[in-house]
Amino acid sequence: MDPHLLRTFVTVLDHRSFSTAASALGYTQSAVSQHIAALEADLKTRLVERRPVAPTPAGARLMEHAPALLLRLDAARADIARLRRTRSTRLTLACSPAALGPVVAQALARLGSLADPLDLEVRVLAREAVLQDVLTGDCDVGLVDGVAAPSDPLPLPDLGPTITVTAAEEVLAVLFPHDHPLAGRRSVRLSDLTQARWIDAPDTAVPLDRLRDVCRTDGFRPRVRHRGTDLHGLAALAAAGHGLAALPMSLAALLDGTAVPVTEPRLVHRTELVHPANPVGPARQLAGLIAP
Repeated sequence: MDPHLLRTFVTVLDHRSFSTAASALGYTQSAVSQHIAALEADLKTRLVERRPVAPTPAGARLMEHAPALLLRLDAARADIARLRRTRSTRLTLACSPAALGPVVAQALARLGSLADPLDLEVRVLAREAVLQDVLTGDCDVGLVDGVAAPSDPLPLPDLGPTITVTAAEEVLAVLFPHDHPLAGRRSVRLSDLTQARWIDAPDTAVPLDRLRDVCRTDGFRPRVRHRGTDLHGLAALAAAGHGLAALPMSLAALLDGTAVPVTEPRLVHRTELVHPANPVGPARQLAGLIAP
């Protein structure tokens, strides 16, 4: 299966348009049509309905495999390219919004004293985008956060030849509006909040489907859906009573609203450092500072 044809196939279905896919890929519309026809001939089945553009059952099945296959190919290319990289003082760090906490910030400060001058770029992205940037070499290291039992790893997808280490662990908290009846509690149990109003903010707070998993319930239904990486906007919604959000205690305490720690179930908010198996320069030094 030709990866160039597969990439065209994914782009066509992502945009639901041959002409838009052609523009995105820098091809002519005729070339895109030829790519799809060649892939269909290779697999001996129709993959894309033309009017309107949509996947056939076989195309839908292929779309379950294609993005991961292309990501692994890009990851392999990036992994080989890192072997040719010379010494550098540049570090590109991608992190999910709640992942850049005090431990990591202090490690970056120590790194700055070791690599002089350190050219540091920090990108705040959704969790999946962080992992993708690490795999494809668009960033040197990544930081992702989530919740888990104290002895369990974060539930991350198969990342291929990468290394994941714990960068920080802290108490999980729920962010309440100041006038909420539970805002004055010393602690809360998630099981008492399954039917509360929640904000679905998978790129910033703990995703609600993760809370359902750890509590084994179908509760935690959203009243508001928040998309993007704006933590202060999320906090403003919570403070105004639009819903609750689960965040690390150190971060929630800095935001508008009242942060109350979670005691049951026994969970920690964990930040994990993800880096290639062969990091170089400041990326290697940062990994050593965080996980010596």
